[in-house]
Amino acid sequence: MALFRRMLGDVLRERRSELGLTLREVSGVARVSLGYISEIERGQKEASSELLASLCDALEVPLSQVLRDVADAVAVEEGALIPIGQLPTSDQVVASAA
Repeated sequence: MALFRRMLGDVLRERRSELGLTLREVSGVARVSLGYISEIERGQKEASSELLASLCDALEVPLSQVLRDVADAVAVEEGALIPIGQLPTSDQVVASAA
């Protein structure tokens, strides 16, 4: 569960950063305390479904996308998925097949 919390926090922080929003701005829109959002982003607190919905609304991202991103991050951490940047190139695949 700690892995999920950490990955959820990473995904939310990354989305917030992509939008150029501060914690204070997200806090105001989501109507959640700045400290609580900070703890969620650091993986120290769990977000209820209602809180997560508010954060997704504030970050203009569908909940389903956040959950997909978290699932992919967890799979990479578990070794069940290779990150796109680490996939072999077509040249490497051809060379290894020879």
